Amino acid sequence: MSKNLTWHASSITKAQRAKLKNQKPCVLWFSGLSGSGKSTLANAVEKKLFEQGFHTYLLDGDNVRHGLNKDLGFDEASRVENIRRVGEVCKLFVDAGMIVLCAFISPFEKDRKLIKELLDEDKYIEIFVDTPLEICEKRDPKGLYRKARNGEIKNFTGIDSPYEKPKNPHIHIIKEDLNENADMILKFLDRKVK
Repeated sequence: MSKNLTWHASSITKAQRAKLKNQKPCVLWFSGLSGSGKSTLANAVEKKLFEQGFHTYLLDGDNVRHGLNKDLGFDEASRVENIRRVGEVCKLFVDAGMIVLCAFISPFEKDRKLIKELLDEDKYIEIFVDTPLEICEKRDPKGLYRKARNGEIKNFTGIDSPYEKPKNPHIHIIKEDLNENADMILKFLDRKVK
């Protein structure tokens, strides 16, 4: 970082922004294999929060790679940088008083820990969408597992790149019922951030 940079303090605090929105900002971090249902679940939760009047934003792994992170590949260093950048964006959204939903494979424990450390302790809520590889591979909504098995995609999580399961997620999703899972997350939020 350049020594010629100075942080410019804002007159408005993050507490004031959250109070104006009448909510407690946080990051809901959905992690799991490709095809596990992270994005679908994050979408369902955001819809329910939005309908209740909460200020939200959904960051999805593929969508972020169309813009902010389009310069990154899928080697390990690029994947780490992808998550680091997303973490910085999350920090800004939380500062703005938002509830941010993030659907990212985020296969490495150290990267998820980095996100947690960027935020205040109570602002990071880890949701592990624990869908077994065989089910994700059977679903294969984007045809990526087939391509990975055929050698067309390298460093694919679950095939030739590891996925380190979260050890102590706040919420562990193992059922396939979308509404039930979304409601479980909302109940957790009732106690934590609403």
